[in-house]
This record gives sequence, structure tokens and C-alpha cells, in this order.
Amino acid sequence: MRAAFRSFVILALGLQVAPGLQVAPGPRVSVATQLSNMDAGCTLVVHATGFRNQKGAAGGAIYSSPEGWPSKTARAYRHGPFPILGDHATLTFDHLPPGRYGVVVIHDENSNRKLDRNFLGIPKEGFGFANNPRVGLSAPNWQKASIQVNCPVTETQIQILYK
Repeated sequence: MRAAFRSFVILALGLQVAPGLQVAPGPRVSVATQLSNMDAGCTLVVHATGFRNQKGAAGGAIYSSPEGWPSKTARAYRHGPFPILGDHATLTFDHLPPGRYGVVVIHDENSNRKLDRNFLGIPKEGFGFANNPRVGLSAPNWQKASIQVNCPVTETQIQILYK
């Protein structure tokens, strides 16, 4: 990669300029790692269905390990908002190294970047996980909601649930 282009990519990633893509801060995923992973070229496409309206955005996050799963987006490998079209949203995460990723999608109806809950702790907004595991009183563990991402493209379906 030419030095000038590499500098631009570092600046763009650091300022979260890429639409629909945010790079998690911290030592787990450095900009250098992100740049080296661009050569990996794997893409994860998440098809989320069942949104009850088009308010807000589909908040998507992928985790390369159980650390921070599923609510600490600062620990996510990547996260960001994606538009809802009708009752579905397509979330695309490009330039991933092959590997296993936990995937969560929320319907962030008020665009506050979190899953809102009522006074009993029950989610007021929709949510879903890779593999569509049965959800009881808490989120499924990372292993149950993770999928293997292979190059060039891996696609998965997530059904959004409302409690």
C-alpha cells in the first residue's frame, strides 16, 4: 500500500469516516491490525429481518472473542449503525480476517446506541443473534451466537425478536 494512501486510511479509520463502519478503540484491534486485515478480504453479510418499523437504525456488532459479549461495544471487533429498509436490514462487515465471530443486532429505535430496557430489565427494543438461538432471560453465550467467517463472503440470517 502506498504511504500516502495508507496515511489516508489510517486517518479515515481513526475518525470513523467510513460509512456504517466503526473501529473499536483500544489495544485489541489496532489500526495497523485493521490495515493488515484489509488484505484478508473476507466479508460478513448479515441479513436481519423482522423489524417492526423503520425508526432509528439496526445496530450491529461482531466480537472475535467472548470478551465484552454482547453489550460492551468498545470490546467489539467492529460495530456500527445500518439503515432499516422495510422490515429488514443488511449489515456488511468488510476486510475481516477469517475466523469465528459472535454477531448481535439490535433495533435501536431511538438511535441512542444501546438496547433500552424497562424497569424489570426486559428489552424494549428488538434484538437478535447469529444462529438465532433461543433467548430466555439473558443473552446467549458467545459460542452459541458465533459463526465461522470464511473468504471471500459469508452470509447469515438473523431474526429480530421483541419481548
